[in-house]
Amino acid sequence: MKMGIWKLLLLPIAALYGLIIRIRHWMFNTNILESVSYDIPLIGVGNLNLGGTGKTPMVEFIIRLLLKENKVAVLSRGYGRTSKGYLIADQYSDHQIIGDEPMQYHNKFRKELKVAVCENRRLGIDNLMQDFEKLDAIVLDDSFQHRYVKPGLSILLTDFHNLYMEDYLLPAGSLRDVVSAAKRADIIIVTKTFKVLSPITRRRIKTILKPDSHQSLYFSYLDYGDMTPLPGIDNVIMPSKISTIVLFCGIANPYPLQEYLRDLCIDLHVLDFPDHHVYKRKDIEMVIKAYEDAFTRNKIIITTEKDAMRLIKSEYIRAMDSLPLFYIPIEVKLHGLDQSNFSNQIKKYVRENKRNSGFH
Repeated sequence: MKMGIWKLLLLPIAALYGLIIRIRHWMFNTNILESVSYDIPLIGVGNLNLGGTGKTPMVEFIIRLLLKENKVAVLSRGYGRTSKGYLIADQYSDHQIIGDEPMQYHNKFRKELKVAVCENRRLGIDNLMQDFEKLDAIVLDDSFQHRYVKPGLSILLTDFHNLYMEDYLLPAGSLRDVVSAAKRADIIIVTKTFKVLSPITRRRIKTILKPDSHQSLYFSYLDYGDMTPLPGIDNVIMPSKISTIVLFCGIANPYPLQEYLRDLCIDLHVLDFPDHHVYKRKDIEMVIKAYEDAFTRNKIIITTEKDAMRLIKSEYIRAMDSLPLFYIPIEVKLHGLDQSNFSNQIKKYVRENKRNSGFH
Protein backbone atom coordinates (compact mmCIF):
# COMPACT_ATOMS: atom_id res chain seq x y z
CA MET A 1 0.00 0.00 0.00
CA LYS A 2 1.38 3.37 -0.98
CA MET A 3 2.28 5.95 1.66
CA GLY A 4 -0.22 8.34 0.09
CA ILE A 5 -3.05 5.90 0.87
CA TRP A 6 -1.86 5.53 4.46
CA LYS A 7 -1.84 9.30 4.89
CA LEU A 8 -5.31 9.52 3.46
CA LEU A 9 -6.56 6.93 5.94
CA LEU A 10 -4.90 8.73 8.85
CA LEU A 11 -6.18 12.20 7.95
CA PRO A 12 -9.40 11.89 10.04
CA ILE A 13 -7.30 11.14 13.13
CA ALA A 14 -4.99 14.03 12.24
CA ALA A 15 -8.02 16.32 11.91
CA LEU A 16 -9.24 15.32 15.40
CA TYR A 17 -5.75 15.89 16.80
CA GLY A 18 -5.66 19.29 15.09
CA LEU A 19 -9.02 20.23 16.65
CA ILE A 20 -7.67 19.43 20.13
CA ILE A 21 -4.54 21.52 19.48
CA ARG A 22 -6.62 24.47 18.19
CA ILE A 23 -8.86 24.38 21.26
CA ARG A 24 -5.74 24.48 23.46
CA HIS A 25 -4.37 27.48 21.55
CA TRP A 26 -7.75 29.22 21.80
CA MET A 27 -7.70 28.76 25.58
CA PHE A 28 -4.30 30.48 25.77
CA ASN A 29 -5.31 33.22 23.31
CA THR A 30 -8.42 34.04 25.39
CA ASN A 31 -6.53 33.84 28.72
CA ILE A 32 -8.50 30.84 29.97
CA LEU A 33 -5.04 29.33 30.31
CA GLU A 34 -2.36 31.78 31.44
CA SER A 35 0.88 32.42 29.58
CA VAL A 36 3.43 34.13 31.85
CA SER A 37 6.12 36.63 30.84
CA TYR A 38 9.30 37.27 32.83
CA ASP A 39 11.52 40.29 33.46
CA ILE A 40 14.56 38.45 32.09
CA PRO A 41 15.31 37.84 28.41
CA LEU A 42 13.83 34.48 27.41
CA ILE A 43 14.78 33.11 23.99
CA GLY A 44 12.63 30.18 22.95
CA VAL A 45 13.85 27.76 20.27
CA GLY A 46 11.53 25.13 18.87
CA ASN A 47 9.71 23.66 15.89
CA LEU A 48 6.32 22.38 14.77
CA ASN A 49 7.67 18.92 13.93
CA LEU A 50 8.53 15.99 16.17
CA GLY A 51 12.23 16.67 15.63
CA GLY A 52 15.04 16.72 13.11
CA THR A 53 15.13 20.47 12.42
CA GLY A 54 18.59 21.07 13.89
CA LYS A 55 17.41 22.54 17.18
CA THR A 56 20.44 21.49 19.26
CA PRO A 57 23.13 23.15 17.08
CA MET A 58 20.92 26.27 16.84
CA VAL A 59 20.71 26.48 20.63
CA GLU A 60 24.50 26.11 20.75
CA PHE A 61 24.87 28.92 18.20
CA ILE A 62 22.82 31.25 20.40
CA ILE A 63 24.74 30.19 23.51
CA ARG A 64 28.10 30.96 21.85
CA LEU A 65 26.78 34.28 20.63
CA LEU A 66 25.60 35.41 24.07
CA LEU A 67 28.32 33.98 26.30
CA LYS A 68 30.83 36.54 25.06
CA GLU A 69 29.07 39.35 26.93
CA ASN A 70 26.40 37.73 29.11
CA LYS A 71 25.72 35.25 31.88
CA VAL A 72 23.55 32.62 30.21
CA ALA A 73 21.52 29.58 31.22
CA VAL A 74 19.75 27.00 29.07
CA LEU A 75 16.59 25.30 30.30
CA SER A 76 15.43 21.98 28.84
CA ARG A 77 12.81 19.43 29.74
CA GLY A 78 15.55 16.79 29.67
CA TYR A 79 13.86 14.32 27.35
CA GLY A 80 14.51 10.68 28.21
CA ARG A 81 16.04 11.30 31.65
CA THR A 82 15.23 9.01 34.56
CA SER A 83 15.18 11.86 37.10
CA LYS A 84 12.35 14.23 37.95
CA GLY A 85 12.00 17.89 38.86
CA TYR A 86 14.47 20.76 38.69
CA LEU A 87 18.17 19.90 38.39
CA ILE A 88 21.36 21.80 37.56
CA ALA A 89 24.02 19.94 35.58
CA ASP A 90 27.26 19.28 37.45
CA GLN A 91 30.33 17.04 37.27
CA TYR A 92 28.25 14.02 38.26
CA SER A 93 25.60 14.46 35.57
CA ASP A 94 25.09 12.06 32.69
CA HIS A 95 22.46 11.56 30.02
CA GLN A 96 20.31 9.44 32.32
CA ILE A 97 20.12 12.21 34.93
CA ILE A 98 19.66 15.25 32.69
CA GLY A 99 19.07 13.94 29.11
CA ASP A 100 21.40 13.75 26.11
CA GLU A 101 20.90 17.29 24.75
CA PRO A 102 21.46 19.06 28.12
CA MET A 103 24.45 16.77 28.64
CA GLN A 104 25.85 17.94 25.31
CA TYR A 105 25.45 21.60 26.32
CA HIS A 106 27.08 20.93 29.68
CA ASN A 107 29.93 18.89 28.18
CA LYS A 108 30.65 21.58 25.59
CA PHE A 109 30.40 24.78 27.64
CA ARG A 110 31.09 23.53 31.18
CA LYS A 111 31.31 26.30 33.82
CA GLU A 112 30.58 29.09 31.33
CA LEU A 113 26.96 27.97 31.01
CA LYS A 114 24.30 27.03 33.54
CA VAL A 115 22.38 24.00 32.26
CA ALA A 116 19.07 23.23 33.98
CA VAL A 117 16.36 20.64 33.35
CA CYS A 118 12.78 20.80 34.55
CA GLU A 119 9.56 19.43 33.04
CA ASN A 120 7.73 22.47 34.45
CA ARG A 121 9.14 25.44 32.55
CA ARG A 122 7.77 28.04 34.98
CA LEU A 123 9.30 26.24 37.94
CA GLY A 124 12.59 25.92 36.05
CA ILE A 125 12.72 29.64 35.23
CA ASP A 126 11.73 30.65 38.76
CA ASN A 127 14.45 28.45 40.26
CA LEU A 128 17.11 29.66 37.84
CA MET A 129 16.30 33.30 38.61
CA GLN A 130 16.39 32.55 42.33
CA ASP A 131 19.59 30.46 42.23
CA PHE A 132 21.47 32.84 39.92
CA GLU A 133 20.31 36.39 40.54
CA LYS A 134 22.93 37.79 38.17
CA LEU A 135 21.65 35.84 35.17
CA ASP A 136 21.33 37.89 31.95
CA ALA A 137 19.36 35.53 29.69
CA ILE A 138 17.77 32.07 29.53
CA VAL A 139 17.57 30.00 26.36
CA LEU A 140 14.51 27.72 26.34
CA ASP A 141 15.26 24.49 24.51
CA ASP A 142 12.28 23.03 22.60
CA SER A 143 9.79 25.54 23.95
CA PHE A 144 7.42 26.35 21.09
CA GLN A 145 4.54 24.18 22.38
CA HIS A 146 5.03 25.18 26.04
CA ARG A 147 2.66 28.12 26.07
CA TYR A 148 2.50 28.48 29.85
CA VAL A 149 5.66 30.58 29.37
CA LYS A 150 5.79 33.44 26.87
CA PRO A 151 9.34 33.99 25.57
CA GLY A 152 10.39 37.53 24.81
CA LEU A 153 11.87 36.24 21.54
CA SER A 154 10.52 33.10 19.87
CA ILE A 155 12.51 31.26 17.19
CA LEU A 156 10.85 28.65 14.98
CA LEU A 157 12.94 26.18 12.97
CA THR A 158 11.82 24.32 9.85
CA ASP A 159 13.81 21.81 7.81
CA PHE A 160 14.61 22.92 4.25
CA HIS A 161 13.70 19.41 3.04
CA ASN A 162 10.48 19.19 5.07
CA LEU A 163 8.90 22.63 5.44
CA TYR A 164 6.03 22.74 7.90
CA MET A 165 3.74 24.21 5.23
CA GLU A 166 4.20 21.01 3.23
CA ASP A 167 3.73 18.55 6.10
CA TYR A 168 0.72 16.96 7.82
CA LEU A 169 -0.36 16.74 11.44
CA LEU A 170 0.28 13.55 13.38
CA PRO A 171 -0.24 10.72 12.69
CA ALA A 172 -0.54 11.44 8.96
CA GLY A 173 2.66 13.48 9.03
CA SER A 174 5.30 14.70 11.48
CA LEU A 175 3.67 17.94 12.69
CA ARG A 176 2.89 18.05 16.42
CA ASP A 177 1.38 21.53 16.13
CA VAL A 178 -0.89 23.31 13.67
CA VAL A 179 0.70 25.39 10.91
CA SER A 180 -1.10 28.54 12.09
CA ALA A 181 0.96 28.38 15.32
CA ALA A 182 3.93 29.60 13.27
CA LYS A 183 2.44 33.10 13.45
CA ARG A 184 3.61 33.32 17.09
CA ALA A 185 7.27 33.18 16.05
CA ASP A 186 9.37 36.34 15.92
CA ILE A 187 12.03 34.60 13.84
CA ILE A 188 11.69 31.72 11.36
CA ILE A 189 14.86 29.88 10.33
CA VAL A 190 14.97 27.44 7.43
CA THR A 191 17.61 24.93 8.51
CA LYS A 192 19.77 22.32 6.78
CA THR A 193 19.86 24.09 3.43
CA PHE A 194 22.63 23.42 0.94
CA LYS A 195 25.79 25.46 1.48
CA VAL A 196 25.07 27.33 -1.74
CA LEU A 197 21.62 28.92 -1.70
CA SER A 198 20.36 30.85 -4.70
CA PRO A 199 18.18 33.98 -4.45
CA ILE A 200 15.53 32.12 -6.47
CA THR A 201 15.37 29.37 -3.82
CA ARG A 202 15.10 31.94 -1.03
CA ARG A 203 12.20 33.64 -2.76
CA ARG A 204 10.48 30.33 -3.46
CA ILE A 205 10.62 29.29 0.19
CA LYS A 206 9.50 32.70 1.39
CA THR A 207 6.48 32.37 -0.91
CA ILE A 208 5.69 28.96 0.60
CA LEU A 209 6.10 30.00 4.25
CA LYS A 210 4.41 33.40 3.89
CA PRO A 211 5.98 35.05 6.97
CA ASP A 212 4.14 38.01 8.49
CA SER A 213 5.65 41.49 8.31
CA HIS A 214 6.82 41.28 11.95
CA GLN A 215 8.68 38.01 11.35
CA SER A 216 12.32 37.76 10.32
CA LEU A 217 13.19 34.93 7.92
CA TYR A 218 16.71 33.48 7.86
CA PHE A 219 18.42 30.50 6.20
CA SER A 220 21.06 28.26 7.78
CA TYR A 221 23.15 25.20 6.98
CA LEU A 222 25.22 22.68 8.94
CA ASP A 223 28.99 22.88 9.11
CA TYR A 224 30.67 19.59 10.07
CA GLY A 225 33.74 19.65 12.30
CA ASP A 226 36.69 17.28 12.57
CA MET A 227 36.19 13.68 13.59
CA THR A 228 36.76 13.53 17.34
CA PRO A 229 37.52 10.45 19.48
CA LEU A 230 34.93 9.74 22.18
CA PRO A 231 36.08 10.60 25.69
CA GLY A 232 37.18 7.37 27.36
CA ILE A 233 38.20 5.67 24.11
CA ASP A 234 41.99 5.39 24.19
CA ASN A 235 44.66 4.90 21.53
CA VAL A 236 42.38 5.80 18.62
CA ILE A 237 44.19 5.92 15.27
CA MET A 238 42.67 7.51 12.19
CA PRO A 239 43.54 5.68 8.95
CA SER A 240 45.35 7.81 6.39
CA LYS A 241 42.74 6.73 3.86
CA ILE A 242 39.12 5.81 4.63
CA SER A 243 37.37 3.16 2.55
CA THR A 244 34.48 2.17 4.83
CA ILE A 245 32.54 4.10 7.46
CA VAL A 246 30.14 2.39 9.84
CA LEU A 247 27.67 5.05 10.98
CA PHE A 248 25.36 4.39 13.91
CA CYS A 249 23.08 7.01 15.41
CA GLY A 250 19.78 7.59 17.16
CA ILE A 251 18.63 11.01 15.98
CA ALA A 252 15.44 12.20 14.30
CA ASN A 253 16.96 13.07 10.93
CA PRO A 254 20.29 11.39 10.08
CA TYR A 255 20.12 11.97 6.32
CA PRO A 256 22.27 15.16 6.10
CA LEU A 257 25.05 13.41 8.02
CA GLN A 258 24.75 10.34 5.79
CA GLU A 259 25.09 12.50 2.68
CA TYR A 260 28.14 14.24 4.15
CA LEU A 261 29.86 10.95 5.01
CA ARG A 262 29.16 9.38 1.60
CA ASP A 263 31.57 11.92 0.11
CA LEU A 264 34.32 10.81 2.52
CA CYS A 265 34.35 7.07 1.82
CA ILE A 266 33.69 4.37 -0.74
CA ASP A 267 31.22 2.36 1.35
CA LEU A 268 28.90 3.74 4.04
CA HIS A 269 27.19 1.19 6.30
CA VAL A 270 24.34 2.75 8.29
CA LEU A 271 22.79 1.47 11.51
CA ASP A 272 19.74 3.56 12.42
CA PHE A 273 18.29 3.66 15.92
CA PRO A 274 15.28 5.60 17.27
CA ASP A 275 15.73 9.21 18.39
CA HIS A 276 17.27 9.48 21.89
CA HIS A 277 17.97 5.72 21.85
CA VAL A 278 19.61 4.35 24.99
CA TYR A 279 22.19 1.84 23.80
CA LYS A 280 22.25 -1.70 25.13
CA ARG A 281 24.90 -4.41 24.91
CA LYS A 282 23.27 -5.98 21.83
CA ASP A 283 23.37 -2.62 20.02
CA ILE A 284 27.09 -2.21 20.66
CA GLU A 285 27.68 -5.81 19.56
CA MET A 286 25.79 -5.07 16.34
CA VAL A 287 28.01 -2.06 15.65
CA ILE A 288 31.18 -4.04 16.36
CA LYS A 289 30.03 -6.84 14.05
CA ALA A 290 29.28 -4.38 11.23
CA TYR A 291 32.80 -2.97 11.67
CA GLU A 292 34.47 -6.38 11.72
CA ASP A 293 32.51 -7.56 8.67
CA ALA A 294 33.77 -4.66 6.56
CA PHE A 295 36.34 -6.20 4.21
CA THR A 296 39.03 -3.51 4.42
CA ARG A 297 41.64 -2.23 6.84
CA ASN A 298 40.80 1.40 6.18
CA LYS A 299 37.61 1.57 8.19
CA ILE A 300 36.25 3.65 11.06
CA ILE A 301 33.09 3.97 13.17
CA ILE A 302 31.22 7.28 13.32
CA THR A 303 28.39 8.49 15.52
CA THR A 304 26.88 11.88 16.34
CA GLU A 305 27.83 14.16 19.20
CA LYS A 306 24.38 13.67 20.74
CA ASP A 307 24.80 9.89 20.61
CA ALA A 308 28.24 10.26 22.15
CA MET A 309 26.61 11.82 25.22
CA ARG A 310 24.64 8.57 25.69
CA LEU A 311 27.81 6.50 25.37
CA ILE A 312 30.40 8.40 27.42
CA LYS A 313 29.43 6.83 30.76
CA SER A 314 27.87 3.70 29.32
CA GLU A 315 28.88 0.40 30.91
CA TYR A 316 29.23 -1.05 27.39
CA ILE A 317 31.56 1.55 25.87
CA ARG A 318 34.70 -0.35 26.94
CA ALA A 319 33.82 -3.04 24.41
CA MET A 320 34.79 -0.50 21.72
CA ASP A 321 37.97 0.68 23.41
CA SER A 322 40.30 -0.71 20.75
CA LEU A 323 38.20 0.46 17.78
CA PRO A 324 38.52 3.69 15.75
CA LEU A 325 35.34 5.30 17.14
CA PHE A 326 34.71 8.99 16.45
CA TYR A 327 31.89 11.52 16.63
CA ILE A 328 31.45 14.52 14.34
CA PRO A 329 30.53 17.83 15.99
CA ILE A 330 28.33 20.17 13.96
CA GLU A 331 27.73 23.89 14.03
CA VAL A 332 25.10 26.10 12.48
CA LYS A 333 26.04 28.82 10.03
CA LEU A 334 23.72 31.26 8.32
CA HIS A 335 23.89 32.39 4.72
CA GLY A 336 25.43 35.74 3.78
CA LEU A 337 24.05 38.70 5.70
CA ASP A 338 21.67 36.41 7.61
CA GLN A 339 24.56 35.57 9.96
CA SER A 340 25.12 39.16 11.09
CA ASN A 341 21.46 40.19 10.94
CA PHE A 342 20.34 37.25 13.08
CA SER A 343 23.22 37.71 15.54
CA ASN A 344 22.49 41.41 15.89
CA GLN A 345 18.78 40.77 16.44
CA ILE A 346 19.52 38.30 19.26
CA LYS A 347 22.12 40.51 20.93
CA LYS A 348 19.94 43.62 20.64
CA TYR A 349 17.00 41.86 22.30
CA VAL A 350 19.14 40.68 25.22
CA ARG A 351 20.96 44.00 25.60
CA GLU A 352 17.73 45.99 25.78
CA ASN A 353 15.97 43.63 28.19
CA LYS A 354 18.60 42.15 30.50
CA ARG A 355 19.30 42.95 34.09
CA ASN A 356 22.76 44.28 34.99
CA SER A 357 24.87 41.68 36.81
CA GLY A 358 27.24 38.64 36.88
CA PHE A 359 27.14 35.16 38.36
CA HIS A 360 27.56 34.57 42.07
